Amino acid sequence: MVSDGTPEGKRTLASKLDYLFETVRPRGRAAYTHEEVATEIAKRGGPTVSASYIWSLRTGKKDNPTMRHLEALADFFGVPPSYFFSAEDSERVESELALLTAFRDAEVRGVALRSSGLSSETLQTIRGFVERARALEGLSDEG
Repeated sequence: MVSDGTPEGKRTLASKLDYLFETVRPRGRAAYTHEEVATEIAKRGGPTVSASYIWSLRTGKKDNPTMRHLEALADFFGVPPSYFFSAEDSERVESELALLTAFRDAEVRGVALRSSGLSSETLQTIRGFVERARALEGLSDEG
């Protein structure tokens, strides 16, 4: 299973694009709007794409974009175009994005930085503490 509960390899274009919108955000604010994405793609010299077309892709109303549109979306979100085609690449990219998202949290970043230089044995002990704390707080194992 992947982050949205869909079995691996069965992810749709819409679910992958939605994941990017929900995860790759401007610092300190809500997700990009479809209009912002369309405008930025145009500024970068990408193919013509409307906010409503991006919405249609994100919601699954449309599911057969051109390669140029997928490349432009991948470029905007900072992922390889293969994210949309390869289950392996999708999983790798989503793991990396989850880690980056966690590091946006100043306290998580502080703990990680303070852990630098500790022995492997000590790091394993700390990891055990963190996993137990996540279980006690009802958080998933994926974090």
